Amino acid sequence: MSKKVYIESYGCQMNVSDSEVVASILAKQGYQAAASAEEADLVLLNTCSVREKAEYTVLQRINEMNRLKAGNKELKVGVLGCMAERMKEQLLVEKKVVDLVVGPDAYRSLPQLLDEVGSGQKAVNVLLSREETYGEIVPVRLNSNGVTAFVTIMRGCDNMCAFCVVPFTRGRERSRDPQSILAECRQLVADGYKEVTLLGQNVDSYRWNIDARGNVKNPGEPVTDFADLLEMTATTCPELRIRYSTSHPKDMTDKVLEVMARHENICKYIHLPVQSGSSAVLKHMNRGYDREWYLERIAAIRRYMPDCAISTDIIAGFCGETEADHRDTLDLMAQVGYDMAFMFKYSERPKTLAARKLPDDVPEEVKGRRLAEIIEAQKTNSAKRMAGYVGQVHEVLVEGVSKRSAEFMYGRNTQNSVVIVPRYSTQFVVRRAQAAMEDCHRAGSRSFPPTNHEPRTIQEWRPGDLIQVRITSATAGSLQGEPVAPVNEPAMQA
Repeated sequence: MSKKVYIESYGCQMNVSDSEVVASILAKQGYQAAASAEEADLVLLNTCSVREKAEYTVLQRINEMNRLKAGNKELKVGVLGCMAERMKEQLLVEKKVVDLVVGPDAYRSLPQLLDEVGSGQKAVNVLLSREETYGEIVPVRLNSNGVTAFVTIMRGCDNMCAFCVVPFTRGRERSRDPQSILAECRQLVADGYKEVTLLGQNVDSYRWNIDARGNVKNPGEPVTDFADLLEMTATTCPELRIRYSTSHPKDMTDKVLEVMARHENICKYIHLPVQSGSSAVLKHMNRGYDREWYLERIAAIRRYMPDCAISTDIIAGFCGETEADHRDTLDLMAQVGYDMAFMFKYSERPKTLAARKLPDDVPEEVKGRRLAEIIEAQKTNSAKRMAGYVGQVHEVLVEGVSKRSAEFMYGRNTQNSVVIVPRYSTQFVVRRAQAAMEDCHRAGSRSFPPTNHEPRTIQEWRPGDLIQVRITSATAGSLQGEPVAPVNEPAMQA
């Protein structure tokens, strides 16, 4: 009898992708995916250490596992990912419910570790690797909508941003063989997926067959940078819409922007974390660029793709931040006009440069007030950007049924904005019929095609449909629209 595993993912998209790798490894050991933790023989929590709140959420969830174990003495609980590497001793000693602790580079060892757990021992492997990419492992898509998927192109990070714990929990940067990436994308097309997001902590520093110093490793093989990989993916899989995350301002090149502008199937959306609008704070953060450099990168994006959407990350109240620094951030936000932003109060993370060398000297109430002002400024920016789309016709990939009503579907345009459309379109069918009649009239025919020539009297939009949508209204968080045609048909005028 096969066992069941339930995997919960916390934090970034990379953790979701890692969970799919774990599911693939366990599937070969006979584990099937469980619908809930209550049904599982093994519960794995794939964790995040980027912010204190994320860790607190996971610790609370670990405490809840005691209830499940009380009802199922055979249940095993494991902690994976960044928290596993950073807090291994605490998890194993203080959290008696935890049987298994596995870091992000040690997932191949899960079968052996589970054997140890099965014999009544605690098991742990949090060793980091300079080579592991899981490149040849075919992920098991978890909680998939069958439309969009993630493909990890690199692991780890060599940037030592003062606030960030990722280099300590995920190790050094290493890139995945481009051919394995293309093979995974081709498989996604074969499986009916319509969009892929290429993932890395810093995708702009992706490099294959060349080291950090610029030395070619194998002269007989081509060198591949991120722009090359992006182009290879776009041309190899023209059926796929392509996104990527995350970029680093100090590494983004015009070559990447040129490729994006040249290929229609590469979405016109860039997540470019700024963290602060103050050059002084950016220096303290060890970000590797200043305000002027960042704004020049924004200008370059606008030159190549005037319609490109830009989102960002912002930290309020980093060490030493003054009111003038805070005003610089608000001013930069106004200049850029971000479509969306992830905004947080600074929280000190153990092992980081800031924790070791910089005092966390901005009072909590000041951090909270500054964050509130940043959030309010972004609400204004988002509303303005979204309102500017009203009246335009956008290509929208339908992803699923709206959470608010089964009568509506949701999808995203190339700018990554959520677009809500009616699930059923009678107006669309009427317009098709009208267009057919107008064609007959122009051809001089006195007889019009009967309405029963229409394949369906009502058009139902389904996940995976690519449709043209006229945007009719907007909020700061989403767009609403009316479908006017499938993508392979011309948009009809209202």
